[in-house]
Amino acid sequence: MFQKNYETVFILTPVLSEQQIKDAVDKYRTLLTGNGSEIVHEYSMGLRKLAYPIKNKNTGYYQVFEFKCDPALIEKLNIEYLRDERILRDLTTVLDKHAIDYNDRKKNGLVGKKKTETSDAR
Repeated sequence: MFQKNYETVFILTPVLSEQQIKDAVDKYRTLLTGNGSEIVHEYSMGLRKLAYPIKNKNTGYYQVFEFKCDPALIEKLNIEYLRDERILRDLTTVLDKHAIDYNDRKKNGLVGKKKTETSDAR
């Protein structure tokens, strides 16, 4: 089975309780793992202000999954996003080797830090 690397981000409506948010995230985690994908990394960005209002909401709960799966699963995932009223927006992208390297460095805390300058040897 041919697998590609993907990253999906979805924004949940801010009116959900913490348990409802956890249930929604668990639903998509189970959808991915139950269909043969391997979750490489996942993290919650938490409640964030939106750049523009979506469905009269100014904030949303962001969740990110980085995973490997068969490309046929992506269509199924997108259909589930469209059917779920809790999802304000979603975006799933294919990761190339540079994006995978960037995500690995970000997970290890190497992104956003200035390189330390070597001391002058005078």
